Amino acid sequence: MIDLKTIRNIGLAAHIDAGKTTTTERILFYTGKIRKMGEVDEGSATMDWMVQERERGITITSAATTSYWKNYRINIIDTPGHVDFTVEVERSMKVLDGLIAIFCAVGGVQPQSETVWHQADRYKVPRIAFVNKMDRIGADFFRVIIQMEDKLSLKPLVLHIPIVREDIFQGLIDIVDEKAIYWEEETLGATYKEDIIPNDYKDITANYRIKMLETLADYDEDVLESYVAGHSVSREKIKSVIRNGTIALKFFPVLCGAALKNKGVQKLLDAVLDYLPSPIEIPPVKAINPKTLKEEARRPSIDEPFSAFLFKAQTDPHLGLIYYIRVYSGEVKNGDKILVYPPQRVDRVGRLLLMHANKREESKSLTVGEIGVITGLRECKTGYTLCATKYPISFEPMKFPEPVIFVSLEPKTKMDDAKLDNTLKYLQIEDPTFKVRTDEETSQRIISGMGELHLEIIVDRLKREYGVECHVSRPQVSYRETITESITAEGRFIRQTGGKGQYGVVSLKIEPTERGEGLVIKNKIKEGVIPRQFIPAIQQGIKEQVEVGIHWGYPIIDMKVTILDGSYHPVDSTEMSFKVAAQMALRDGFMRGKPILLEPIMSLEIIVPEIYLGDVINDVNARKGRILKIETNKKEKIISASLALAKSFGYATDLRSITQGHGIYTMQFSHYAPKEEREE
Repeated sequence: MIDLKTIRNIGLAAHIDAGKTTTTERILFYTGKIRKMGEVDEGSATMDWMVQERERGITITSAATTSYWKNYRINIIDTPGHVDFTVEVERSMKVLDGLIAIFCAVGGVQPQSETVWHQADRYKVPRIAFVNKMDRIGADFFRVIIQMEDKLSLKPLVLHIPIVREDIFQGLIDIVDEKAIYWEEETLGATYKEDIIPNDYKDITANYRIKMLETLADYDEDVLESYVAGHSVSREKIKSVIRNGTIALKFFPVLCGAALKNKGVQKLLDAVLDYLPSPIEIPPVKAINPKTLKEEARRPSIDEPFSAFLFKAQTDPHLGLIYYIRVYSGEVKNGDKILVYPPQRVDRVGRLLLMHANKREESKSLTVGEIGVITGLRECKTGYTLCATKYPISFEPMKFPEPVIFVSLEPKTKMDDAKLDNTLKYLQIEDPTFKVRTDEETSQRIISGMGELHLEIIVDRLKREYGVECHVSRPQVSYRETITESITAEGRFIRQTGGKGQYGVVSLKIEPTERGEGLVIKNKIKEGVIPRQFIPAIQQGIKEQVEVGIHWGYPIIDMKVTILDGSYHPVDSTEMSFKVAAQMALRDGFMRGKPILLEPIMSLEIIVPEIYLGDVINDVNARKGRILKIETNKKEKIISASLALAKSFGYATDLRSITQGHGIYTMQFSHYAPKEEREE
């Protein structure tokens, strides 16, 4: 049986191009998992196994693997950095015990860095910060530390100081051990030597060691007493307190290195073992018993009933749908019968696998603390709970962002048409942020996603993996509808046909809410006015109408609907009559509530050489964007702006043209705002 103290379930997350996959590749090499390091730029990285990933040099799907370091087992998930695939980060965060947040020493804290950091905050994941790319021109470790404090509101605990001479990253100083570390390039960084701290680095090391001890003294009384009395604190005590404080999210250790140049990765692995929690050090996982509706907890123990969270579905060409799970308690074996929630059905386990990117290894069982793959289940979705048949529980499901962009698909041949619907169904199961609907007027399939790249990858996969060729329309914006005034409306659905008729009368109050609140439905109808069994039908009618829209045909958000009154007929009233009456009331009230169209607004960060600053700002202004602030990083300018999604199409090409290929940008969804009137 594996000792749970020796397991680490960690992820790597960061902004695009910060070096996550390169760092993962080095981890696999130094832990002996692979014999030759692959490179992202060459399309040979182990964890970027999809064709689309290797062609574009980016991570699209999160990949899992297992490696061993100093007799510890490290389960690793490498996540994408592009905002279009943020769902991959979100569902990975749900099951991780610890995280390595990677920051570019040149770019610093970039927009997606902030996004993944706040995702980790939401799931209370302890983390280590690794400032990568210290070998790049313009790298500034201490500037990144200041940005962490300002942009992320965190307390950095600096444990490394880079040794840089003439802009060349030579090694680092370990503040805990008070030693200089230099990697030997002839062994590809596999070996390193320790040395005394250089004279010109002694003062800065002493300063940061004092800062480290002061931070630890704020957290631990023993360190405080020793520090005040002027006594030295042992290395073991320092590491113990850093570990406890990191797990408690009181501070975050900050390390540095250059993964591409094979420097700093072993020290990062040591920090994973020293400071990130094992499965038994995280709090018991809370869940709801679906039978009693009472809260229960599952401790990370082999003696507890089996429970696991299904955090990812994937289509395998040989096995069909396979499911990634994190086991929180107990054990599951091949052939076991398990409960699946929310469908509340019993399934039999097929094969159990441990994954190494897209390669798999058979396993007879998966036990508490493990991340693995289960096959043989009927259709499941991300967020499902798997548990023992006699001990039902349901973990809190996940929430995913709504898509903001869509295109229409037209199959090229009848054969493609026959395959398309089934293929799109599987892609929706894999990706909860990918949505498909059929336009009632044109019968076209409309696919929605998180951005242009997201949909481009989907269409590419349709062609390459499934052999389905499609014509694709230009990207369209997924607008939203809402109202600006409060209105009370009544819907009456009364039909008499001689026999049993239809009778339903519903009175609703609809009112606008704050941006971001979505749809809120309240029931304030008095007892006995309408029988209780008809209330769910009224609520369902409202939800269905909200999904298809009313005025422009887009989903409705930021609206509160209160069911006030109504009447029923003891014979003619049915669920259908109340559902239709509710929709009639909603349509009438919405049209009188001065509806407006909302459009998605994107936050934009552009990094350009100073010479192109004026041209880039003029282009953003021409697109009716707003410049929020401009920062300087050495010879580059960092422009923060907001821009309507409708005005952003083709921006990548235009920016390349304006800056002669020197400008880079990132764009992510920010919020919905009233759409500006079209210019006549």
